[in-house]
Amino acid sequence: MQDKVNIEEKFRLVDVYWTPKILGQVNESHVKIFKAKGEFVWHSHEEEEEFFLVIKGQLTIKMRDREVVIHPGEFFIVPKGVEHLPYAKEEAHILLFEPKNVINTGNVTSKETVSDPDWI
Repeated sequence: MQDKVNIEEKFRLVDVYWTPKILGQVNESHVKIFKAKGEFVWHSHEEEEEFFLVIKGQLTIKMRDREVVIHPGEFFIVPKGVEHLPYAKEEAHILLFEPKNVINTGNVTSKETVSDPDWI
């Protein structure tokens, strides 16, 4: 049986932006956190949706036809196949739910690609 998780404590262990860390698993999905600042990369996930919940700060999800600004306590689900670019002007703390096999940069390989995130 897993113990409870203090998300604030876990965020203190994250020291690199845009690098997801795994907190737990729910069925076939991982619960992940990451810190965001600046621009990520344009990418899409052809078979998976992405759930972004803002814990602290503000995250903007840029899509080719619109932008969605997410504030603390709000979430947004990027539909599968939609090209998007996450952006945070200032540091933001984000919680994700996504299938275990998802690579953070989806259909793009870049210096931000993390194919096997660490557990914290």
